[in-house]
Amino acid sequence: MSRDARFKKEAAALGYSFEGEIQIGGNYVPLIRDGNIVYVSGQIPRVENDVVVTGAAGDQTDLPRAQLGAKICIMRSLALLQRSLGSLERVKAILSISVFVQSAQHFTQQSEVADGASELLFKILGLAGAHTRTSVGVFQLPKNATVEISLVATVAEQ
Repeated sequence: MSRDARFKKEAAALGYSFEGEIQIGGNYVPLIRDGNIVYVSGQIPRVENDVVVTGAAGDQTDLPRAQLGAKICIMRSLALLQRSLGSLERVKAILSISVFVQSAQHFTQQSEVADGASELLFKILGLAGAHTRTSVGVFQLPKNATVEISLVATVAEQ
């Protein structure tokens, strides 16, 4: 099965469509390419106009819901890559992801939240989904999102 087909399958399993416009929230670009390196801006768990996972992990949001938020962030990132490249087959490797988790004071499972994103990258991209990762707890995120993820990838020549 192709990566694009796996992407579509995982979107259906999550119950969300990533085919519409991927909205951004300011005066910046959602991704930028420098040679074979693509930087994807931080993505929050927004589907169409709605941020679907909000609140502090460990307080308003439990771990499974926070992991869902991380998966939605990754799906948005992959959708942006797919549109820019024409196909996820052109992704050579995910070099790094940075995962920011809005966390309650005593919540320490930021890496477990990030696991939701990491597992999905491997499911869709296979070995190209292997990556380095940073996961940190923060006090607040835009739009009260539970998670925000930025990504760096290397891609094949056009």
